[in-house]
Amino acid sequence: MDPEFILALNGHGFQPCRNSSGFNLRCSCKPHLLKSLLACQLVCLAVSLLVWSACYHAPNPEEAFAHARQTFVHGDLLASQKEAQRGYKEFEKSRPDWAIKFRVLEADILVARGMSPQALSLLVGISSSNDRASAVSASSLRGLAYARLHRFSEADRELHDAEVLCTARFEATCGAVSRARGLLAIEQGRFKEAQNQFNESLAFARRQQDHFLESTALLNLSASSLQQGHFDEAVEWSIAALHLSTELAAHRITEAAVGNLGWAHYKLGDSETALDSFLEAKRSAEQLGDILGQVIWVIDIGSVYFDRSDYMNAEQSFTQALALARQIEAEEYIRNALIPLALVYAREGKFDQANTYSDEAIAAARADHNRLDELYPLLVKGQVAAQLHDYSSAAAIFREVARDPQSDSSLKWEAEHSLARLEEGAGHRDSANHEYESALCAFETARSELRHEESKLPFFTNATRIYDDYVKFLVSSGRSAHALEVADFSRARTLAEGLGFLKKGSECSPPSLNPQAVRAKAGASILYYWMGEKQSYLWSITASGIRVFPLPPAEQIDVAVHHYRKAVEEGEDVLASSNADGISLYQTLIAPAAPLLTQGGRVIVIPDGSLNGLNFETLLVPGGAALHYWIEDAVLTNAHSLRLLSQARVGVSVRTSKTLLIGDPLAHEPEFPALPNARLEMEDIEKHFSTSDLTVYMQSSATPSAFLSSRPEQYSYIHFVAHAVASSQVPLDSAVILSSGSSDGSFKLYARDIIQHALRARLVTVSACYGAGTKSYSGEGLIGLSWAFLRAGARNTIGALWEVNDASTPQLMDYFYAELRKGRSPDAALHTAKLALIRSNKVLKKPFYWAPFQIYGTA
Repeated sequence: MDPEFILALNGHGFQPCRNSSGFNLRCSCKPHLLKSLLACQLVCLAVSLLVWSACYHAPNPEEAFAHARQTFVHGDLLASQKEAQRGYKEFEKSRPDWAIKFRVLEADILVARGMSPQALSLLVGISSSNDRASAVSASSLRGLAYARLHRFSEADRELHDAEVLCTARFEATCGAVSRARGLLAIEQGRFKEAQNQFNESLAFARRQQDHFLESTALLNLSASSLQQGHFDEAVEWSIAALHLSTELAAHRITEAAVGNLGWAHYKLGDSETALDSFLEAKRSAEQLGDILGQVIWVIDIGSVYFDRSDYMNAEQSFTQALALARQIEAEEYIRNALIPLALVYAREGKFDQANTYSDEAIAAARADHNRLDELYPLLVKGQVAAQLHDYSSAAAIFREVARDPQSDSSLKWEAEHSLARLEEGAGHRDSANHEYESALCAFETARSELRHEESKLPFFTNATRIYDDYVKFLVSSGRSAHALEVADFSRARTLAEGLGFLKKGSECSPPSLNPQAVRAKAGASILYYWMGEKQSYLWSITASGIRVFPLPPAEQIDVAVHHYRKAVEEGEDVLASSNADGISLYQTLIAPAAPLLTQGGRVIVIPDGSLNGLNFETLLVPGGAALHYWIEDAVLTNAHSLRLLSQARVGVSVRTSKTLLIGDPLAHEPEFPALPNARLEMEDIEKHFSTSDLTVYMQSSATPSAFLSSRPEQYSYIHFVAHAVASSQVPLDSAVILSSGSSDGSFKLYARDIIQHALRARLVTVSACYGAGTKSYSGEGLIGLSWAFLRAGARNTIGALWEVNDASTPQLMDYFYAELRKGRSPDAALHTAKLALIRSNKVLKKPFYWAPFQIYGTA
């Protein structure tokens, strides 16, 4: 890879972030190291490409050069280098002007491969005495190579020479000079200046209609956004670079764009999406013979493994990356592999190895005068000292890292989190509390700087361990009421902000909350869950007071939830079989608070983690009377947070019976076939409303545009009868499948479009599979269509947790709307409808038929 790309694109210096027992790699990234793999390469590449197109002299060198250049564009570095070497030798005497071009192209390739010293040796003596275009390219390349080696004064001198040449006369290669300036600024940690230079390069490329230069500028803009912590912007720039490079078949740019996109997702907390991107980028690097690219992506892959506590695979990845980096003598990436490898050894209790690798990384960073690179291995040494119970050394290191002006936001909050745990372990509770608050404030400040709601959803994952440790600390300190406030402050943040219940980015610590007032306003008992790594909790908020109950660790509960949900989805008669998981989950999650609940009363469940995908109504109540479902003892609603309940807008929903019924769309074979019972369900619903109150779109008229243009805010009830898809990778790509619109042919009503409309509906029902979504984000809950309609302003939504049965659903909905028309609340109406199925016959009694539908509310 060439240095420029590496400088700009890969942006992944390894930045450890602390988790409950050390670091959370997903929240890390060294700003000045966000050097996108291709960012450098392509810059250098563009330097040469921009010039050669105008330099056709003799057909033979021209054809040979064009082929070598195209091979380079497509990313085959070794083959293109051989062609460049062959061209130089062949034309050195007969056509020295073309020989110089082949020599500069070879230097480009060497820079791309991370071999800056070799590139510099090739470029000796190339100046304007040869030709101005080649001189500009050579000076730009020398500047990039020196920047890569951190020989900044020499880099500045070379780029100044290139700028002087460009001032004297326009050359096509001059567009790459500003980009090279930007890459030098990145290496020096001057990210805003870098962004300005990359924007200049982008503008130049578009004026000249140079799409290759444009793609590299987009790539570098993604890198500079990563380095400044603007991860949502980095996603946008990376996608733009990816689209353009794909059109150009510029495989190295594509590789880097995919990897940068992965790093942005990683920093936002979505490690699953990130891992897919890293693996794809690694495969591409292997195919292209890009060793430096392999180093970068293997380090990133190891970071994801570390995140999952898969230390064996993490160690293998980092060891492989270190060997590759040493092979090509890429000093900076040697450091980037040393740091996480030291961290793995620390986690595995191999303290001697951890200290050895940390010391090597620190020495290399100091030799390079790179303070930020020094802070990461220093933090690892602090972790080792903490595990060895060397309180004074660990505390000194954590304070040094947290207070250093070179630390970025994630490094600060991880150092403060580490210090909080250290102070807690030493029994210094006041100091521990202060450090926990500082760590959370640093995180919340970083979160508030994200522009897009969709970026904020996964970003909270970065702070889950801090919140988890703080909640546990507060409960153990006898401050369970404040622990509940802190826990709820982490919940449904984007939902609350979007609805105007929280001011965006306004607070670091939770405002006071009165859970009993929330309970009274909602008219229901509340069961609030916190799933922790080492200790989970249940708060019961009932008429008799607030109590907290310790629960097993999340991992233990997750196993039972997975097994039980699988049994229900596969149609097992869990009641008849006395399913052990169904009984165990009731005893774990409900039984502690059961004596405090009113028999047959309303209960609001605020779940967490895997509990978002569990229908509590299906849990099996043992003892006393015959074994039965918990739905027979309580009327249940799911909510996202106490704050949403406390801020519920009484009287805002539409107080009419106006109903929008949309469904039975045209089939989209084979993925979305016709629903045989859709028309029956719609007819059953229609009979419960007067014609004047009812708007119906069906078959060809049931389109996304019909919904969006129907003034959906006027309806009290909105009901969809259609297929739906839930995206686990991008939750706001979840969609209701309708008929194709006449204008653009689109047949998906996306969650991202839904949230752009202000609804006032009392209830939105998505009678489709996965209407509730399949992705559960930490702090936010299940994300999908139900979440989107609540975000748009609906008071209650009904969505499905798994694929619903097309035969039983019409019957359930008929019962449900009959109860609504009697004046029942949505939760009570759905409760009665489900009981009707349970008591109807042996087949429909199975929870598979009635339990997928859950009601979610803000009131």
